[in-house]
Amino acid sequence: MTTPTEPTTEPPWRDAPPVEPYPYQDSHDPGTGPDLHPGLRALRPYLGRWRGRGRGGYPTIEDFDYAQEIRFSHDGRPFLAYESRAWLLDGQSRPVRPAGRESGWWRPVLADGEPTGELEVLLSTPTGIMELHVGRVDGVTVELSTDAVMRTATAKEVTAGRRLFGIVDGALLYAQEMAAMGHGLTPHLSARLVRV
Repeated sequence: MTTPTEPTTEPPWRDAPPVEPYPYQDSHDPGTGPDLHPGLRALRPYLGRWRGRGRGGYPTIEDFDYAQEIRFSHDGRPFLAYESRAWLLDGQSRPVRPAGRESGWWRPVLADGEPTGELEVLLSTPTGIMELHVGRVDGVTVELSTDAVMRTATAKEVTAGRRLFGIVDGALLYAQEMAAMGHGLTPHLSARLVRV
């Protein structure tokens, strides 16, 4: 049996000075921050912070109203950062409690540096579900379907999903279908959000 030996040199970070805050800017405003990567041209209309209302339901739960905020940002590289958080509303549009939350990345597929119209989207939720979506960008419409769903042992059974996004009259609209808990693809969420 061998015993671990002490390293012969000190690691380079051992006596290094403190690090300054992250020096690169994310932007959700096309007019500020880093230049938009040419591969993101088709997704430029999605950049921004969006807020609005939606309606949800599923065979295993009661229908519900919700509010949501979505942010699409970039740092000059060929992907969009995606963040979404929602909260339930009561009949008088008052917040009830936090609801769904997810984050991830929208990555256009590039060939020789040019976008192909194909899109890869990675999403993760705090409820233990990770989804890989593939789809297409067609004008201001994005259509996505799951290629793979992974979940932790304690997450609810979700097996597939489909999402449709579009910019209509300056608003972000989307509809989401989900296959879960023994049900096939079934409408789950739809919302209309405006840029804020």
